[in-house]
Amino acid sequence: MRIGIFGGSFNPVHNGHIHLAETAKKDFGLDMVYFVPSKISPHRSSSEYVPGEDRLAMLRLACSGRDGLEVSGYELSNERVSYTIYTIEHFRRRFPDDELFLLVGSDMLLCFDSWYRYEEILAEASLCVVSRNDGDSGVLEKKAEELRKYGRILISSSSPEVMSSSMIRKKIAKNENYACYLDKNVVQYIKLKGLYSV
Repeated sequence: MRIGIFGGSFNPVHNGHIHLAETAKKDFGLDMVYFVPSKISPHRSSSEYVPGEDRLAMLRLACSGRDGLEVSGYELSNERVSYTIYTIEHFRRRFPDDELFLLVGSDMLLCFDSWYRYEEILAEASLCVVSRNDGDSGVLEKKAEELRKYGRILISSSSPEVMSSSMIRKKIAKNENYACYLDKNVVQYIKLKGLYSV
């Protein structure tokens, strides 16, 4: 099987995240994509960052009924710092005979060589890059070429769906319309729990 791993804060998960996962699944022939929410510092404001269990619940709601999209609580349940290499090693133990693919937005590719043990990440998993900005393909290809000596890097040619969790959090805090950016079940969950309100 071809297993995709998509890490992030997902605070909250929005349609752009789902679009990126489904685009990667289609463009790179993945059988499964696992969303892996990261830990967030307890020193952050609760109006901006919500607990891991809420982000996990929202991910499960957003992925429900979507073929090949799953959620893993690995990083949230792990006591140590959530470095990507540890997550890759976890999935390698879980899927010893399968191909692993790490999904990242184009912004992450540009700083990928600053990641902890990035060479080992590329030795264990192919890097799948989905653009977050139209018109950045030349810059992406140049960076990918620099990193290909460590492993395989694939770049999707699909158009991005531009939105951000921080923009959505601001809209919620200002009581502006945000429902069009999120799965309807995630919207209901946010309202029910009073998340991101000032």
